[in-house]
Amino acid sequence: MIEINGVNKYFEDVKALDNIVATISEGSIFGLVGTNGAGKSTLLRILSGVLEADTGMVLVDGEDVYENPHAKAKICFLSDTAYFFPNATAKSMAEFYSVAYPGFSFDRFYELLERFGLEKKRKISAYSKGMKKQISILLGICTGTKYLFCDETFDGLDPVMRQAVKSIFASELMNRKFTPVIASHNLRELEDICDHIGLLHKGGILLSKDLEDMKFHIHKVQCVLQDPVKEEQILRELEVMQYEKRGSLMTIVARGTRQEILMCIEEKRPIFSEVLPLTLEEIFISETEVAGYDVKNVIC
Repeated sequence: MIEINGVNKYFEDVKALDNIVATISEGSIFGLVGTNGAGKSTLLRILSGVLEADTGMVLVDGEDVYENPHAKAKICFLSDTAYFFPNATAKSMAEFYSVAYPGFSFDRFYELLERFGLEKKRKISAYSKGMKKQISILLGICTGTKYLFCDETFDGLDPVMRQAVKSIFASELMNRKFTPVIASHNLRELEDICDHIGLLHKGGILLSKDLEDMKFHIHKVQCVLQDPVKEEQILRELEVMQYEKRGSLMTIVARGTRQEILMCIEEKRPIFSEVLPLTLEEIFISETEVAGYDVKNVIC
């Protein structure tokens, strides 16, 4: 388990992280999403012990991670920009990783390289951006660490490769103690694979919830009512996150269970009403709009 206790981080006069409190449970896939500049990469570097928090603490299985080799040995961090030595091959990078991670599995690595159609003796510099990303991910998986931190994991991967990486993550979860933490702007990909989501905005954490629980307590509903007074009543009675009206059709995103929201609307005897499924992207937009990050304020 990873515990993030009141973490703050400044870069000169810029506050990158603001009192972050969250828990990452073992055996889950934790997705980290956020607005641009929200602090996702900074948080991952603090979780891996690369950066020190100004205040607060990160505990990995009960141990402070910063300057703690024992805690760091359980972690592999893959940055958003993969770095390889000049003239390195997949084989030479695997040998380097095996020095830092004694549990590195060469057999597994070479097996995965073959499955991905990558040559172990070819210079990595000759590969495309997507292929370099594949090698980076495979190296991280084969370290055998309990925790794998991935910054923009799926960036540069084609749809087939993204699905292949998801399958490997699922296999690792089934076969050993493995907890990946994935930071990404690709909400569709996170929705497919993650159990738990943490949402960052302006250095603070807006929410950290189980994905299914999150969807259970936020719903999108469309309805048509004849009486404007009853429309106002709905907006007062529900915890509305987003509201739009086109003609006579009201579209509302509100907090609450499906039953609670429908009960409130059905009491007003609508001409029409239905609950629509919410995607993670829609939840992200709704939560950040509540926090003041509204596209209407960005587009002139």
